[in-house]
Amino acid sequence: MNEIEIKHLICDLGKRIYDRNMVAANDGNISVKLNDHEFLCTPTGVSKGFMTPEYICKVDEKGNVLEASEGFRPSSEIKMHLRVYERRPDVGAVVHAHPNFATSFAIAAKPLNKPIMPEAVIALGCVPLTPYGTPSTMEIPEAIDPYLDDFDALLLENHGALTWSVDLLSAYMKMESLEFYAELLYKSQTIGEPKEFTKEEIDKLVEIRRKMGMPGKFPADRKGPNCYKCDRCIWKQ
Repeated sequence: MNEIEIKHLICDLGKRIYDRNMVAANDGNISVKLNDHEFLCTPTGVSKGFMTPEYICKVDEKGNVLEASEGFRPSSEIKMHLRVYERRPDVGAVVHAHPNFATSFAIAAKPLNKPIMPEAVIALGCVPLTPYGTPSTMEIPEAIDPYLDDFDALLLENHGALTWSVDLLSAYMKMESLEFYAELLYKSQTIGEPKEFTKEEIDKLVEIRRKMGMPGKFPADRKGPNCYKCDRCIWKQ
């Protein structure tokens, strides 16, 4: 895709995020990596549901503005996006939103770590919770940094959700999958105790993911300590 096509896709997916109640007002931000030194991103103070291509800004790897239409500035959360790109050369796009169910788990300080649905296990594994950081500061990049080598989706404590992937559509789909997983977990917990997969069942699903050759990182491959506010780990092999 050329730059104009990417800008149109950013706007299209921004509207989809807005229409699906994953953000309110001017919340959320999207970025796309053009090359190692140029990144497109949504502007600050603008609803994701009403953007047009001329709204989209371009920054370098340090967040310096390379291009921006008059009256527009890059998202104040670009530092968070750039930390993902810095640590993960395989990443081509990052999406940050405040989806209702996923953000409710983030506010309740609960990671999404219950294996209850095959598609969620294959696409995401678990989604850890990262420590709270003040928006627009370096606190959030520092808070997410320990998780970047092992995951492609995070809950930001008292804030929202963050996903990334090889391209923009894939990064957006991870956000959609994360929210659907959170909604199912929330609703099933209101009915009773969700039935979780056994370790053996998880292993079979992990093997399916590997045979599919899906890109990105996956919790089953990690070897580090348990995540923040997670006292168990059934994902590590």
